[in-house]
Amino acid sequence: MPIENLDHYFIYSADIEKSREFYSQILGLKDGPRPSFDFEGHWFYLDEKPVVHIGTTGFPGGIPSASAGETVANLPKVGTGRIDHIAFKATDIAEFLERLEKRSLPYHKQSIPEFNLTQLFVKDPDGATIELNFFATDV
Repeated sequence: MPIENLDHYFIYSADIEKSREFYSQILGLKDGPRPSFDFEGHWFYLDEKPVVHIGTTGFPGGIPSASAGETVANLPKVGTGRIDHIAFKATDIAEFLERLEKRSLPYHKQSIPEFNLTQLFVKDPDGATIELNFFATDV
């Protein structure tokens, strides 16, 4: 059974409201319906699909602690842990730059000419690196 596509990623959020604002106002994802779990959180949608989930440490994780050998208590406070970054294909780099600069959010911009690609890297409120890829035809 082959993998078909990336479904979503989950971020433990230290400040749900800051994370909600980042994913909805900065990245432009839609804050949408979410099951009534017993921990606070949000699901963010891209093309009617929930691709980013955020929640508090009230969520024990996808693998029970005993099986994983880890607990929510020893999660890194910020950063991406073993994951370096999460990437999205995007369009309208000028709009993203305006959003980032309006809120004085630091970012890194780089060009990869051999792929006709410009990238923006920005940290979410919990330190996860988000990569935005703008191909020449999408700028």
